[in-house]
Amino acid sequence: MFISRKKNRSGSTSVVVISKVSGKLKYLKTIGISFVAYKMYKELDRVLNLSGINLSADKALAIAKTITTLKIKLPLQNKSIYHTLLLSKQHNQLKLLYNEKYWQSIEKI
Repeated sequence: MFISRKKNRSGSTSVVVISKVSGKLKYLKTIGISFVAYKMYKELDRVLNLSGINLSADKALAIAKTITTLKIKLPLQNKSIYHTLLLSKQHNQLKLLYNEKYWQSIEKI
């Protein structure tokens, strides 16, 4: 058994669980992309609760859409740096989620 992607007629992609029987592929289960999106939504909700951020996943996503990250190219050093602009009170509510050290600590939980 293994997992693969399948392109649908509509152009969207589904995740499928496949088994190989007698040299032929047999589709055991199709997991629609909406299921994956739902799982991501629930994970965001879990992380918000774990972090003590008193926002719904919908509200957090709406705020996150308004946050801007600048990419600054440094030609002399031949590298780029990134700076996220947290300009409003709402942006600062999500500040913890933009900290790499936070994500390293949450992986252990």
